[in-house]
Parts: sequence; C-alpha cells; structure tokens
Amino acid sequence: MASYKELKSQAEDLMRQAEAARKAEIGAAIADIKGKMATYGITLADLGGKARAGKGRKPNAATSAKAAKGAKAKAKVAKVRKPVAVKYRNTETNEAWSGRGRVPTWLAAELAKGRTREEFLVG
Repeated sequence: MASYKELKSQAEDLMRQAEAARKAEIGAAIADIKGKMATYGITLADLGGKARAGKGRKPNAATSAKAAKGAKAKAKVAKVRKPVAVKYRNTETNEAWSGRGRVPTWLAAELAKGRTREEFLVG
C-alpha cells in the first residue's frame, strides 16, 4: 500500500495534469467560439455580455430598449427579503407563525377551542 506522501504526490501530479488539460481544452473551445462568432457576425452584445468599444456590430435601438427594460425588471426582482421573526408558536407541535398574512390552521383551530393568541406569543 502506498504511503500518504506518495499518494499526496500522485494527487498533486494529477491536479497539474488536469489543469494543463483544462487550459488546452479552453484554448480550443475559445478558438472554436471565436471562429463561429466571426462566421455568423455574432457580437458579445448578442450573447448578453458587454462588447468592447469599437468592435463588432452596433445593436439596434429596439434591442437596446428591451435590454434596458429587462435590466430594470431584474433589478426590482433582485431584492432579497429578510425572514420575519416568529411571533406565535405552538409548543406542543412546534408550529410557528410570524403574525403576518392569514391565520394558520393550527392557530385557528386552537382559537376555536377557546384559547387566545397571547397564549402562543413567543418570548
């Protein structure tokens, strides 16, 4: 059985070989992509990226307007809401409710039994 040092050396050699193969394949892929872009007249803007100044075709006004609207819509969607703290908890079943929106069925059932919301308040 190989020692730890031998296995680690083999692993490092394999990582170097994998990185060299990756770089070679990336180079071939980039060359292929550039060739197809030149053949069909595709620019980075057509792909949704940012084109360098002075290279490729200029996008038409309609495409630019649609892209601007899409960017605004994405900016609105990108807002991340923070989770709301739990306000009510059923200690028997560990079900929880933030106090926002519709009353959950578990709380509605308990209220129907005559219990109050204050009994389920957290801390």
